[in-house]
Formats: sequence, C-alpha cells, structure tokens
Amino acid sequence: MLAKIISCSVLGIEGWLIQVEVDVAAGLPMFSTVGLPDSTVRESKDRVKAAIKNCGYQFPARKITVNLAPADIRKEGAGFDLPIAIGILEATEIFARKRVGKYCVIGELSLDGGVHRVNGLLPMILAARAQGLSGIIIPSENSDEARIVPDGIDIIPVASLQQAVEFLAGMEVATPMIVTALPEISAPAPGGIDFSDIKGQQHVKRALEIAASGGHNILLTGPPGSGKTMLARRFPTILPEMSLEEVLETTKIYSVAGKVSEKNLLLTTRPFRAPHHTISDAGLIGGGSVPQPGEVSLAHNGVLFLDELPEFKKHVLEVLRQPIEDGEVTIARANMTLTFPARFMLITAMNPCPCGFLGDSRNRCTCTERDIRRYTGKISGPLLDRIDLHLEVAALNFQEMSDTSRGESSHMIKERVDRTRAIQERRFARESGVYCNSQMNSTAIAKYCLLDRKSSDLLEKSVSRLGLSARAYHRILKMARTIADMADSDAVLQPHVAEAVQFCRNSHQC
Repeated sequence: MLAKIISCSVLGIEGWLIQVEVDVAAGLPMFSTVGLPDSTVRESKDRVKAAIKNCGYQFPARKITVNLAPADIRKEGAGFDLPIAIGILEATEIFARKRVGKYCVIGELSLDGGVHRVNGLLPMILAARAQGLSGIIIPSENSDEARIVPDGIDIIPVASLQQAVEFLAGMEVATPMIVTALPEISAPAPGGIDFSDIKGQQHVKRALEIAASGGHNILLTGPPGSGKTMLARRFPTILPEMSLEEVLETTKIYSVAGKVSEKNLLLTTRPFRAPHHTISDAGLIGGGSVPQPGEVSLAHNGVLFLDELPEFKKHVLEVLRQPIEDGEVTIARANMTLTFPARFMLITAMNPCPCGFLGDSRNRCTCTERDIRRYTGKISGPLLDRIDLHLEVAALNFQEMSDTSRGESSHMIKERVDRTRAIQERRFARESGVYCNSQMNSTAIAKYCLLDRKSSDLLEKSVSRLGLSARAYHRILKMARTIADMADSDAVLQPHVAEAVQFCRNSHQC
C-alpha cells in the first residue's frame, strides 16, 4: 500500500516542501530510500525501524521503498525520520488518518521513539504557511522557536512518534500552539557598552555616525591601544532598529545555521560578527557539501568586524569582494547552487605597520620600508576600493585618557542616525532593494546626488589629483549625499563633498 506524507527541507534559507512517498509491498524484507538523499537520510531506516518497534508498533517484514519528491533536489538532515515512520505505519494500515486537512511533518527520531529538534525550522514553517497547509507537526524541542511565526498556520509540537500518530488519527493528544506576539518575545538590546565610554577621537566618532547614517563601510588604522576595537564594538549601539522583515530574515539564517536558542528566539538586535583572523574562506563565505551560511551571512542586516585585517589570509579577504558589492553570496557545488543573503556593513581595523607604531609620536617604529609594504600589501587595492571611509585613529595623550567627562551617549547619536535614515526611507520608498545611501546604484546616484557648479569643480579636482577610480568617485557621491542628509539639506553642497573627499584621502590606494 502507498502512503504520502508532506515534509519540508531547507535550501539556502528557504523552505521547500517535500513529498515523502512510502510504498510497502510484498517481497523480501528490504528498505530503500530514493530521491537524492544524503547519508543522514539514508541512515534513517535504522532509526525509524527501532523507533517503530520501541513504540509498540509492528515493523513490516516486507519491501519498503521511500521516495522523496521532487527527486532532483538534494535532501539532507534527520528531519525526514518522523514523516517516513508515519508513512510506514499508514501504509501498513496500523493507523488510519482521520485528521482533516493537510499537515506537514518534521522531526528526527531517537531509537525509543522520541522526537528531537531540527535546524532551519523557521523557514520550513513559513514555507508550509505560504503553501496554505492546515498545520505543521514539529518537535517539542523546537516549540519555542516556532512561537515567533506570524499567525496563519496551526503548529502542533510532539515529543514522541506516538503523539504524532495519535494526532493524525484524530485524537486530541496535541493541541495547536498559541503564537506569541512579537513584542512579548523581543530580546532587549545588549547593554553595558556605550559611545560615552570612548575618550577623545571626536573625528572618528563623527565618521562612524556618517557610516551608520548611510550604511557605509569603514577602515580604522592606528597604533595598538588607540581604541579601534572599542569603537567598532560600540558601533551597533547607534544603528537603527531592524524592521520586522529584517528580523524574520535574519532569524531564518540563524535558524538554518542552528544558532537559535531559547534565550535568543528572535534576533531583534543587529548582528555583530567578529571572526578570528585564522578563519577559512568557507567559514567566512559559507560552504560544505551541503552549503551552510558563513560569517558574511550571519552578519546580514548587521556588522561584520575584521580586526587585524592584514593578518587574514589574502585569499580569504578576496572572497569578500562579491558579497560587499552584491549583498549576497552564491555558493556552487556539483549538485546544487545556493544563494545566501549577505547585506552587511563592513568594519575593518589594522595597525599602520607590523610593529604598530608607524606615525606614533610616543613610540619609535622599528619596521623597514619593505616590511611596511609587505604588511599593507596583504590588502588588495580592489578590496580597499570597496571601503568607503578610511580613518586614522591616533593614540590618546595623557589629558584625553585622564579626562573624566563623558561624551555623547549612543542614544543621542542614534537619534540623529534614525532621523537621517528616515529621510532615506522616504527617498527610496519606490526604489526596489535600496534602503540607505550606500546601496544606491549608478542610476540612483545620478538621480539623487546632483551637484552644483562649486561642488562639481571640487570633486573634479579631487578625482584628478588623487587618481580615483570610478567606484571611488561614486563612493564619494554616496557619502556626500549622507552628509547632506545629516545636515537636512536637499542639495549636495560643496562642504558635504569636501568632507566626503577627506575620508577617501586617508586611503593608501587613493
């Protein structure tokens, strides 16, 4: 007899409904799984067999064929255990399904019939809801994560195979969950760090406010102890709040990566990822036989901080070019090509030389010119050309370090950033995929970054004198537009262009 169960898998960060077809026929006892299953799915036959027996059901000594359709999509993970077990029990008429409606079934089975959690549940539930299914049966261990899904589908948590069978048989052993309203489960913003902790560095704080206001990338260069890391770690505290769309999109990525916990069910604060410089290119971009999101995707809608930039392997840094430019990363394998979102703000920090004291008036640099060239040469020109603001972070003097007064708080700076971002939201309301000035394409730049004669003359001289590339030219226009927005100016004026040019002038490549 044939039984059909709806299940779900994840490709990239999107859920795909999978039809689990189970045929139990006469013949020698065997168990085969077809439909591009990975090793984890193929091993499910042993888990399913033990779970069925230990739950008190009879496992059929017949020919069992499991087909996972569509057959051209790679299936991976243990989440098909529960639907396969239910399909076998239904095909052998051990139970009859009496529950009206279409239900998606997901869950990993233990040998005693218990149902364990799976990764990527959020995109699966959203996919089932989008297809108009009546409900979805999930592991009880995933129930907290499922609470964040907006209404529109019944969610039935089960702790064992028996509970899932009895529910589908029409018994009221499991009741749909009540979805928690988003404000009730929103995590508070992390505390303990604030821009008021930073002493001095007024020009750097100004630049960071510009970066936050327009979504621009940053390079911080300065001697050890000048506060580069301290500034970077406080940068998320001045970024605007995430929209509901951004919250769900970011949480989906963390769900697929298995990084959603009971304490962080919903990522309501912008991610801040700071990978160590020993990271591999697969760890940064994502990869694996079945590609998983890397650090650039985990930083989506947030900040990716690369400290000690020249210490990263050069080939690792070069893979950042496409994500910075396109806001997504595409990973190709022999059997699939997946695209993960990767729209992040990049903050990088480095010393000016190997010893760190080049240009420091208090410490003598011991590096040769060749050492300095080799050190800075690890960062390619094309990568530097994609970084908007190049900032020199000078070491603090004694007066600045001993100053007990506190500067502006993150809250005060964030209020100004929010006002500037609101201007950009209104401007780009009809522009698809553009949310801030840094995301403008050439068409949007020509439309929104018009210059008067004085501003145009200044930019022309700067381009000629500094030998700027076309990308750097557009970069200056985007920054100038942001600075004009901060000043609540409809037009991009000469002072706005002049301030934008000075951030480019600090670049070794400009």
